[in-house]
Amino acid sequence: MPKGKGDKGTKLTLKNAKKAIRTTPDGRRRLILSNMGFAVFPKCLFKLTDLDELDLSRNQLEQLPDNLGNLTTLRWLDLHSNKLESIPETICNLVGLTHLNVCNNRITSAGLPQSLGFMTCLKSLNLGMNKLDRLPTTMEALGDLQELGLFDNLFAKLPEFVIALSNYAKVNIKRNPVSFAQGDGVRVVKKKLEPEEDMYVVYDNSLCRTCLKRCKENIGGGGGGGGGGDMVEDKRIRTYPGLMAPNSVATVDQDAWRIRKMEH
Repeated sequence: MPKGKGDKGTKLTLKNAKKAIRTTPDGRRRLILSNMGFAVFPKCLFKLTDLDELDLSRNQLEQLPDNLGNLTTLRWLDLHSNKLESIPETICNLVGLTHLNVCNNRITSAGLPQSLGFMTCLKSLNLGMNKLDRLPTTMEALGDLQELGLFDNLFAKLPEFVIALSNYAKVNIKRNPVSFAQGDGVRVVKKKLEPEEDMYVVYDNSLCRTCLKRCKENIGGGGGGGGGGDMVEDKRIRTYPGLMAPNSVATVDQDAWRIRKMEH
């Protein structure tokens, strides 16, 4: 597929890009360009006017073009494991995007666009393994979000508006210097797993009756008493698809990306 390498890394022709497009079982047009050595976003992609899914993960991209928002047909965008420090404001033009993965980059809080909150179709947003300590307040408008990855960042506390987004199904905040109080229907599930400790935020309305009852019992009686009520120990293994690590369709050397195999 590569046309050749130079100072700007691997190059891609429009002809080769078109040949690489595959149709998914549900009829979407997917282009996988993972681990291709791209240092610059391929300009020829802007000529693909009917692309639904784009995977540019595990490349060497340091920045995204300002006209990224021109790829308006995208529903799924994977940019994990690059060298990005920011996301352009024009990403808000991708109004139909449901899945965005920018995990394992170098993105700072200043590099997150305020326009992120205008992408109201987002169902999965993976911001893990970056340099974030706060989120744009506009994200409170993402009421349809089902998965939010914030693991391996610099959060000292959970952003207040996250609690207000009651439609969240799963929030992964493990390996952050996070400290926050339980409340507003949020339960902190602390799991003692060797060699490290995993921590997730689970909303009451996302728990079945049995699990919710057990959480309440642990807090009220068997949770250790006193300050122990702030944490609920749960020895069951829960999976968080898309939020455990970069996790794209390009499954190359998964152990290197800290993906832990879990059984239900």
